[in-house]
Amino acid sequence: MTKRIDALLAAMQQAGLTHMLIQKPKNMRYLTGYTGEGCLLVSESGVVILTDFRYVEQATIQTPYAQVIRYDAAHPRLGEIRQLLVNANAHKLALEEDDVTVEAYRDMLRGLSGIELTAAGGLVERQRIIKDDEEIECIAKACRISCEAFEKLLGVMKAGMTEREIQLELDYTMLRLGAEDIAFSTIAAAGVNGSLPHATPSDHVVREGEMLTLDFGALYGGYCADMTRTVAFGQISDELKRIYDIVLEAQLRALDMIAPGVVCSEVDRCARELIDRHYPGAFGHSLGHGVGLNIHEQPGLSTRDQRALTPGHVVTVEPGIYLPGVGGCRIEDTVVITENGYRNLVTSPKELIHL
Repeated sequence: MTKRIDALLAAMQQAGLTHMLIQKPKNMRYLTGYTGEGCLLVSESGVVILTDFRYVEQATIQTPYAQVIRYDAAHPRLGEIRQLLVNANAHKLALEEDDVTVEAYRDMLRGLSGIELTAAGGLVERQRIIKDDEEIECIAKACRISCEAFEKLLGVMKAGMTEREIQLELDYTMLRLGAEDIAFSTIAAAGVNGSLPHATPSDHVVREGEMLTLDFGALYGGYCADMTRTVAFGQISDELKRIYDIVLEAQLRALDMIAPGVVCSEVDRCARELIDRHYPGAFGHSLGHGVGLNIHEQPGLSTRDQRALTPGHVVTVEPGIYLPGVGGCRIEDTVVITENGYRNLVTSPKELIHL
C-alpha cells in the first residue's frame, strides 16, 4: 500500500500540492487498506487517519504505519485537520472536488479558515486506472466466482420461475461460493423486459420461447466482477435468435480488436457499426467501462473516450440490442489488457444456451 501512497505523493508534487484530504471510502481503501469511516490526510510527513471511536482500533490494525487521530464532539474533525495543517505550516489543502457537497464545502470554509481549498483533479482516480497484479487477481477471483455461480444456476433455472427467484438464487450462490458481497444489483430480465438494459427483477414468470438476460458479478477483496449472459428457454423465434447472433458477432469482433495502443472509441465503433447496420439505434449505451473497486471506472469503451488501451486497464465488453415490445440481448466479458493483447477473465460459454 505504501507504493500507492508514494505514487500519489509524486503526482501531488507534480501538481504543486503538499496536502490532500481523502474522503471517498474506495480511495481510502485503495491507498491504505483501511475500510472504515472517516478520512485520510496525505502529505510527505505521512498518512493520518481521522476517525471516531468506532473505528480507531480497526484503523490501527489495517494501517499500522498511519497516525490515527480520534475525533468527537469535543474535538471536531475539521478542527483536528486544521491543527495538523497549522503544525505543518501548510496553507493549501486539496479536496476530492467531486465528492464535496455545497454544505460540506461551507463547513470547511468556516472550520479551515486561513487554509486555501483547491481541487485535487481526480489524482487518485487517475492512479487507479492502471491495476496492479494484486488488484487484477482480486478481479479475476471475483470473475471465477461469478462464472461458477452461473454454471450452477444453469442446473437450477427453468421456465416457471420468476425473474426475482432467479436473481435471488444467483446472488445466494455467489455468496455461498466465497463472494464477500454482490458487486451491484443483479439484473434478470426476461421476455419483453429484455429491452430494458437495466431492468429490475420482477415477478414476471419466465416462459418457454423467451430469452433471459442476466447481468451480475461477485465482489471479492473489495473488487468487482461484471459479466452478462443471455439464455433461451425452449425454442425461440427466428428474430430473437438473429438478435443473439448479431450481438455475439459484435462482441467477438470487438474482442479481436483489443490490444495495447488501440483507441477506446475505435473498439466501440467496431461493435456499434455492425449492430447499427441491422438494428439502427438499438444499441444505446457504451460498449464497455472500466472495473475495479467501483463497478464503473475509467477508461470507457465509448464514442467519447480517445484514450489508448494500456496494460493494466480492466474493461468490460458488452454490446447489446434492445427492442421495445420484443426483447433484448446483451453479452459481456471483463478483460484485462496485457502487454500482447488481453486476458478474458470471464470463462462462461457464449454460444446460446437453451434450457
